[in-house]
Amino acid sequence: MPASTHEAVRAAVLADSDTRWKWGALTARRITTATAEPTGFVLRGRATPTPRQLAETGVSTTTPSEVTGADFLRAVRDAEERGEGYDVIVLALVGGTVRAVLQGLADLALTRRPVIVTGYVGVVYEKLTDGLLLRHGADVVLANSRHDAERFRAVYEGVGAGSDSVVEAALPFLGGAPHAPEPGRDTLVFAAQPSVPATRAERSYVLRRLIDHARLHPGREVLLKLRSKPGEHTTHLEEFPFQKLVRDLDPPANFRLVYGHMGEVLDRTDLLVTVSSTAALEALHRRIPTAILTDLGVREALGNHHFVGSGLLASFDGLDKGLAPTPDASWLARQGVASDTPYDEAFDAARDRVAALLALPALPPITPYYTAETAPGYLPGILARHRLDVTAPEPRESGLRRVVREAARGAYRHGVQRVAPVIRRLGEL
Repeated sequence: MPASTHEAVRAAVLADSDTRWKWGALTARRITTATAEPTGFVLRGRATPTPRQLAETGVSTTTPSEVTGADFLRAVRDAEERGEGYDVIVLALVGGTVRAVLQGLADLALTRRPVIVTGYVGVVYEKLTDGLLLRHGADVVLANSRHDAERFRAVYEGVGAGSDSVVEAALPFLGGAPHAPEPGRDTLVFAAQPSVPATRAERSYVLRRLIDHARLHPGREVLLKLRSKPGEHTTHLEEFPFQKLVRDLDPPANFRLVYGHMGEVLDRTDLLVTVSSTAALEALHRRIPTAILTDLGVREALGNHHFVGSGLLASFDGLDKGLAPTPDASWLARQGVASDTPYDEAFDAARDRVAALLALPALPPITPYYTAETAPGYLPGILARHRLDVTAPEPRESGLRRVVREAARGAYRHGVQRVAPVIRRLGEL
């Protein structure tokens, strides 16, 4: 039977990166009435976050367990056998992994399966249809705004799949104090992204313009906010880290690279600039002046096309002259930020949906859109890549296995950030 008390609601989060762990852990808290911390799992892979990255998210004092997909399914199965089965599972994963885990959970044939929740960690600007159809089959697919909810339902209904799972909510990490200018403080923060822009030339251009802006405005602090340190990885690969590109330059004293929790950086931000980072929505929610960079074009590949109509598009030339864009109120409303409605109410519908599902005598079978019938040339490859066989013997963890795994990760990251760019340059000769 479903849990009957707030404390008895048990939630688990499976994530595949630091940002998705942050989204998943906060989402689990906002959409359930449980008072206990969700049990955290981080999927082992190329983007597995380091302990520093996990700590920097600031969402939990307990480090999530690093697991394979099969390990996670075993944990779910074993928890039920102990009489401590999870009531809610949040899948904070890329679409293909969501679909594979949905299959794995269905194959467990649990006596009472958990409510399965998934969604997106930020702005959805690419692979909308494919990503949504891979997530279909979850009980709840969270949309971060009215705009997203309308798009999600249109995709599901357009292929003849049910759209009842789509629930409008908001990004779970919005919040913080509204922008309050301080006398003598003038801080511009550029929110960097690992793969936007992608090329060395484009990233070098952005870096040079930031440094030039700092020289032009010596009284303004210009901070380049970075997601990861060299050797660490995030969801998207970063071939050309700004930390390495800046070594060839001579920035002024009022230009600095910074790390840390984005919310804490925004506490001292007077102008947030980015190409298309979700940090823009965090800043807008706090009514911090925000600019979306157009210097490299307004293109789907950059993700800044999402901000067309926002009133936020600006170039470095404009910023150099003192431009601070004014956001369009109707655009903000559709994106679910800077609303006059209390922020926590944005999750009421999701909480109600989860509570209603938990109250059912039994949950319906997991029925994804992608099946062996609808996608026989696509689905088998996705499932095969994830190898979620819980009947296979568990690999014995050892110190040597951990050393080899970390060495393999290091070699992969070295290949992405050093070898691949060299090979690409040689190919252009």
